[in-house]
Amino acid sequence: MAAGRARRLLGSLWLALLLGQPQPSAAAARSGPRNPLTGSVVRTFTPFYFLVEPMDILSVRGASVIMNCSAYCETPPKIEWKKDGTLLNLVSDDRRQLLPDGSLLINSVVHSKHNKPDEGYYQCVATVESLGTIVSRTAKLTVAGLPRFTSQPELSSVYKGNSAILNCEVNVDLAPFVRWEQERQPLVLDERVFKLPSGALLVGNATEADGGFYRCAIESGGTPKYSEEAELKILPDPEEPQSLVFVRQPSSLTKVTGQNVVFPCVAGGFPTPYVRWTKNGEELITEDSERFALRAGGSLLITDVTEEDVGTYTCIAENENETIEAQTELAVQVPPEFLKRPANIYAHESMDIVFECEVTGKPTPTVKWVKNGDVVIPSDYFKIVKEHNLQVLGLVKSDEGFYQCIAENDVGNAQAGAQLIILDLAPATTGPLPTAPRDVVATLVSTRFIRLTWRTPVSDPQGDNLTYSIFYTKEGINRERVENTSRPGETQVMIQNLMPETVYVFRVVAQNKHGHGESSAPLKVATQPEVQLPGPAPNIRAYAGSPTSVTVTWETPLSGNGEIQNYKLYYMEKGQDSEQDVDVAGLSYTITGLKKYTEYSFRVVAYNKHGPGVSTQDVVVRTLSDVPSAAPQNLTLEVRNSKSIMLHWQPPPAGTHSGQITGYKIRYRKVSRKSDVSESVGGTQLFQLIEGLERGTEYNFRIAAMTVNGTGPATDWVSAETFESDLDESRVPEVPSSLHVRPLVTSIVVSWTPPENQNIVVRGYAIGYGIGSPHAQTIKVDYKQRYYTIENLDPSSHYVITLKAFNNVGEGIPLYESAVTRPHSDTSEVDLFVINAPYTPVPDPSPMMPPVGVQASILSHDTIRITWADNSLPKNQKITDARYYTVRWKTNIPANTKYKTANATTLSYLVTGLKPNTLYEFSVMVTKGRRSSTWSMTAHGTTFELVPTSPPKDVTVVSKEGKPRTIIVNWQPPSEANGKITGYIIYYSTDVNAEIHDWVIEPVVGNRLTHQIQELTLDTPYYFKIQARNSKGMGPMSEAVQFRTPKASGSAGKGSRPVDVGPDYKPPLSGSNSPHGSPTSPLDSNMLLVIIVSVGVITIVIVVIVAVFCTRRTTSHQKKKRAACKSVNGSHKYKGNSKDVKPPDLWIHHERLELKPIDKSPDPNPIMTDTPIPRNSQDITPVDNSMDSNIHQRRNSYRGHESEDSMSTLAGRRGMRPKMMMPFDSQPPQPVISAHPIHSLDNPHHHFHSGSLASPTRSYLHHQVSPWPMGTSMSHSDRANSTESVRNTPSSDTMPASSSQPCADHQDPDSSSGAYLGSAQEEDAAQSLPTAHVRPSHPLKSFAVPAVPAAGSAYDPALPSTPLLTQQAPSHPVHSVKTASIGTLGRTRPPMPVVVPSAPDVQETTRMLEDSESSYEPDELTKEMAHLEGLMKDLNAITTA
Repeated sequence: MAAGRARRLLGSLWLALLLGQPQPSAAAARSGPRNPLTGSVVRTFTPFYFLVEPMDILSVRGASVIMNCSAYCETPPKIEWKKDGTLLNLVSDDRRQLLPDGSLLINSVVHSKHNKPDEGYYQCVATVESLGTIVSRTAKLTVAGLPRFTSQPELSSVYKGNSAILNCEVNVDLAPFVRWEQERQPLVLDERVFKLPSGALLVGNATEADGGFYRCAIESGGTPKYSEEAELKILPDPEEPQSLVFVRQPSSLTKVTGQNVVFPCVAGGFPTPYVRWTKNGEELITEDSERFALRAGGSLLITDVTEEDVGTYTCIAENENETIEAQTELAVQVPPEFLKRPANIYAHESMDIVFECEVTGKPTPTVKWVKNGDVVIPSDYFKIVKEHNLQVLGLVKSDEGFYQCIAENDVGNAQAGAQLIILDLAPATTGPLPTAPRDVVATLVSTRFIRLTWRTPVSDPQGDNLTYSIFYTKEGINRERVENTSRPGETQVMIQNLMPETVYVFRVVAQNKHGHGESSAPLKVATQPEVQLPGPAPNIRAYAGSPTSVTVTWETPLSGNGEIQNYKLYYMEKGQDSEQDVDVAGLSYTITGLKKYTEYSFRVVAYNKHGPGVSTQDVVVRTLSDVPSAAPQNLTLEVRNSKSIMLHWQPPPAGTHSGQITGYKIRYRKVSRKSDVSESVGGTQLFQLIEGLERGTEYNFRIAAMTVNGTGPATDWVSAETFESDLDESRVPEVPSSLHVRPLVTSIVVSWTPPENQNIVVRGYAIGYGIGSPHAQTIKVDYKQRYYTIENLDPSSHYVITLKAFNNVGEGIPLYESAVTRPHSDTSEVDLFVINAPYTPVPDPSPMMPPVGVQASILSHDTIRITWADNSLPKNQKITDARYYTVRWKTNIPANTKYKTANATTLSYLVTGLKPNTLYEFSVMVTKGRRSSTWSMTAHGTTFELVPTSPPKDVTVVSKEGKPRTIIVNWQPPSEANGKITGYIIYYSTDVNAEIHDWVIEPVVGNRLTHQIQELTLDTPYYFKIQARNSKGMGPMSEAVQFRTPKASGSAGKGSRPVDVGPDYKPPLSGSNSPHGSPTSPLDSNMLLVIIVSVGVITIVIVVIVAVFCTRRTTSHQKKKRAACKSVNGSHKYKGNSKDVKPPDLWIHHERLELKPIDKSPDPNPIMTDTPIPRNSQDITPVDNSMDSNIHQRRNSYRGHESEDSMSTLAGRRGMRPKMMMPFDSQPPQPVISAHPIHSLDNPHHHFHSGSLASPTRSYLHHQVSPWPMGTSMSHSDRANSTESVRNTPSSDTMPASSSQPCADHQDPDSSSGAYLGSAQEEDAAQSLPTAHVRPSHPLKSFAVPAVPAAGSAYDPALPSTPLLTQQAPSHPVHSVKTASIGTLGRTRPPMPVVVPSAPDVQETTRMLEDSESSYEPDELTKEMAHLEGLMKDLNAITTA
């Protein structure tokens, strides 16, 4: 079958030869072809192999031995034998003779101390005339020495039931010939009475019958030799216990696969010990095992050993009183085995072939090659490549035959062979053959390569269909090599891998479809002499001496070419691309200061007077491991219940492991005690639940990483307190306290608050929804979540939604709500305010303060440390409860990047795994039990740069028109530049396989993406690579791009052609092209210009009309407002018409505002600085428009898309609100405060709008203190300027204006609509904004200040309407008030006028008053309550009316 395949394959080879195609590989054809002319079978591969090969034999003196050997071939082979490499002459040998099957018989083996003619290595040699010779594996004949005892049995006694050993130590070769006798009768061996491999006798579980006299005998041919007799006495059990002691311990062994192993282990003592075994620390099961068995006394027998049996074995002997152990090691060696055997090869003369051979074994085998029974000696034409493969260059007819790969190591050898057949060239078919190529010349001669060129033959001047074969050889040697051209018509070739200063003879033969033509005349060319440099240093070795040092040794180069002056040792960390070097005078060097447990590569270059020689191959070694040099990261504690705390952590930073992390050691203790308890965690587990703790107790925890070398440094102590009592989970949760829905077109936003009874465990919420029924779909979310967006709904559909809290007991009572999704045509802006955050807990009714002072410190290209302060902690910022912080971060590139989060229990967190040179934003929230804060203000940080990690892209090469020797290289920047690209390096060469230091270099400075290279050789293939660099170093190279320069000045390069632009082509204006590369016509450009100018004119006209209209409306509003201002100084009392006015609100933009932690220490934080607060609009410096546009852009990205109307309305509101003064960090210019409407999530009908009833709280809050002196008015234009200045003020220079209109809240009913909304249209738009019953998340989002009463109203300074924050007015008496200070940081801050939020309901007002107890005396609180009751009565009266 194989022969048939071979014939078909070589038939295709013949066909290719007939068609004139060059052969791609000599090894392609592996089978016998048929002659296409005669049809006769051409030579095929002949099966020739060994059926039986000799094996190693142990014999004794005087015995007869047969070394088996049998070979198969169609022609019976001739068999011969070699001993120790020399052929045996068996004709005249009386004792040794050849058997008919080829085996060798040795009669009466001779062996003495000084004469050992038969011991040695034997090899079978099979030969078939006119075919070849093969040799078998080598077999060793070992003859046992003279019988001799090294130890003999001695008198011994043993307790009944214990085990005894009787020694009979002999030479290892004689051990198989030892037998035992009891009372001079042959002893029957079994599992209890067992002979050890050394010859000693082991008697287990001794009985009375085992007593008596014993002796051993050696039967190695002839008369047996007996040892002395010795008595074994069996003693009765002793009355007292006897200590355990090993009678015989196991010793370490090295065995070959397939052999048997016996580990003796005999222990004595009373009570009788029981013996068991472990392997690598795991219990070894011997019962019912096929390969493991216990023998007498507990000895371990392993049959048919494999590599998997390698390890540490421990013998454990124990009784009820004590335990003793003994350890031993088992090493296993493996004879050579073939992974890939050589394959038969067909080839033609002058070709190059490679026989492949891949072997494995332990120790690593060595390989040698044999041709027809003779060892192949490496030379210029026979080379060992890739360690084990044989390469034959320039085949000649005499190279035919059988080649064998022989692998050998300490424990065996093996052989595998293949046949090489040299084919004759196919006879030419009928037809003209090409004549000889003309003018063969060497156009380029170097030390190791020559370029040949020639002209086409006279018979075929075009030569497009001709291929060429170039035959060459060293002068005086008849072994030719051949090199074929790569494609038809090519008339040049590069001959490489030549020897320097050597004469070569070249000839060229053309070939067409009919066959090979005439050969050109021989051409002699001498290569250039090479500078005599040293060769590579042999036997370079490297071994680790410690965790930070490696010693490298080598020998003097064999071809030193003169005196070696010194060596240079190069070394490099694996994975890096920068080598370091050190000069060495001797033949060894120890490099110190290396990283622990890190792989390094080493190479050595010898130097003589001519310079550096050939480098050695790299050797790789890993430094030894050590204890970790850093503590684990990000240790967080999560209190599970009153008796357990869960620990989570991350491994130590990369590069600090110093070895393989084998586990972690946790230490914990009560805070009140100093003694700690340790607990180890094995493997790479990154969490651990500590149980059995005490209730309501604070514990400290720390953790350290472990390697095999020990334990590394531990983290700082981190504390957490267990709960006083566990939450109840004996019943289902109660109903959630509220449920709100907000429909959009294809989604509904659901928000809720948890059950009021928070003593019952809630493990999550189940949301059901469907059209008409809530049972169609169910979604479960985490217990921390407070809202969810139901996606993929149908527009204009009525959905019913249910919400249930659940725990392990079951689901609680549901809460129902319904909503109708919006129609497709609804495009109002409210649809754009979709909550996209995957998980942002909405605070409970009593939210926590968010962290403040969030800062990002850049540490490296992938690491940023986030720090913050917590105003709800004591002044020393020490965390004493079970709170934890959640850090989230993201980058805006790409725009859809999702947040990543991590938990921390300290006031800082190390964020790792970031991208280099990337801007990230960070925010923090705090969680304590069931309470969470909102996200803090954001901090930003840009990671450092890193060397580019990807090559430049889209490398293209084109020739310059009109200049054939100039090319233009174009490329695109790398996709992973990791920083600003500062330049590129272009490498080019004519040899793609040349070392990179041999390529020509063209540097490109800056970030240009094109470069010209001039003065290239015409009609020559070049290869180009590009490498990018930034401030951190060089990136990887691109793949090589090939380009052939044109043949003449008028032709384009390979793969390119001139662009035919046509006769009517005109260059584009200003030389610019359209984005797609096509020229832009002047007509298109003019049309574009007309369109742009028209749009601009129309826009200007619209702006002017709108401005005139707004100015007129503003004038009428000003008159009404002035009248309202005057009425403030009149005598009218508080009237119900002021209910029409909505109190303003202020949203503090968290991205732009940093609050300072409360700290009374005299040393202020150097980052926090005082900022002067302007007193009027003139103090505020506006910034340029670019800053303003940037601010608007960032503001919009925060709050979602808003229409221009909403923005103008917002600007109008800004002009009429008191602004807030607050200390903040001196940062680069950024917007400080952005006033936004608080977009709520409620339904439209919950709004209070113009003409509706205001809440009592809102009426109460209308008593505001004017921040401006009474009697002073502020024009509308001033207010507008003030507003714009505030919006455009950089944070490092100024603060927002402290106020705007002093009397905006006291207006006539007819003007109230314009005070805040501006028009009924704007009011309606505001009504369409849904709101949610969401309480203020924390005191910094909105600030409430009571309004001042009208002048002339009954006003008592002692009443609780005293403002929380006030400014002194020169025309009023100064009242002593309590001011709220936020983040004063040890300095006296001016009071802050703040803005009223949307009015909360009555219950919230009561809670606000309760929260303010710390700011009021009891009398003041009573008066406040009395005033509130009065307001309630007013409200009831208005309602009744």
